[in-house]
Amino acid sequence: MNRLVFLGAAIATTVLAMPAYAQVTVKDPWVRATVTQQKATGAFMQITSTQDARLIEAKSPVAGVVEVHEMTMEKDVMKMRAVPGLDLPAGKAVELKPGGYHVMLMDLKQQMKEGETVPLTLVIEGKDKKRSTVEVKAPVKPLTAAAPAKMEHKH
Repeated sequence: MNRLVFLGAAIATTVLAMPAYAQVTVKDPWVRATVTQQKATGAFMQITSTQDARLIEAKSPVAGVVEVHEMTMEKDVMKMRAVPGLDLPAGKAVELKPGGYHVMLMDLKQQMKEGETVPLTLVIEGKDKKRSTVEVKAPVKPLTAAAPAKMEHKH
């Protein structure tokens, strides 16, 4: 019986000592369709983390290069640039949308056709610098799409 009590205490101590990982929820992911020969498109979604964290990287087998981008207006000119990461404040939904932050898929290996699904891997870094990944399946929407699909992925 003493062994059981000791084992239970050891397990409880181990569980309490484990690092707390941010739980990340991705809602309404989608990718904009492309035309033949188009080599880039965007992926959009809402990301919510239970703890302060950062989206630091994204990957997809459909693209040679995947980056987190920001679009801004500067003197009536829309500018787009890669950012090293995107803050995910605890409990606040961060929207990746056309005209704002988004995941840029470049050097596409194939045309993105409406109705297909694009696999994405999001790399999230917690305050403790520990990294975790979130696997997302994003449906491809028409070139004119503005409304996301109703789909949710959790990590």
